[in-house]
Amino acid sequence: MKPSKKDRKIMIIHGPNLNMLGKREPEIYGKETLGEINAKLEELAEKLDIDVETFQSNYEGKIIEKIQSASGGSGICKGLIINPAAFTHTSIAIRDALLLLDIPIIEIHLSNIYKRESFRRKSMIADVVTAQISGFGVQGYIIALNAIAKM
Repeated sequence: MKPSKKDRKIMIIHGPNLNMLGKREPEIYGKETLGEINAKLEELAEKLDIDVETFQSNYEGKIIEKIQSASGGSGICKGLIINPAAFTHTSIAIRDALLLLDIPIIEIHLSNIYKRESFRRKSMIADVVTAQISGFGVQGYIIALNAIAKM
């Protein structure tokens, strides 16, 4: 029996300031809005016969609670894609929350964090995620969803 979409749920978490995509430094982050990115992900999820749940917050605690929700209760996730944005470089708390999960986790960044300011080159979660995608712009989210659907 083929698993239902409900049994193949992928959570996608967008960190701080990503709600401002399209307005904030489009030369670095592109011109697409977060709504447009989420729509592309939902369209791809339909083709992949999986369910996606997207979430964005500017608050570290809310992101941690969302990560924690991926491991318990109804609708347990089969994978997580996270763009922690600025929290990438500072949040041990998000790192610790990710350690609770026993599912594939892909860290995503629109820009190549390794070609930017020195403080952006360190990821606090790189050593606890399954994979990292950086520098492909919006296409990175598409790559991540295609990859995690096959994991």
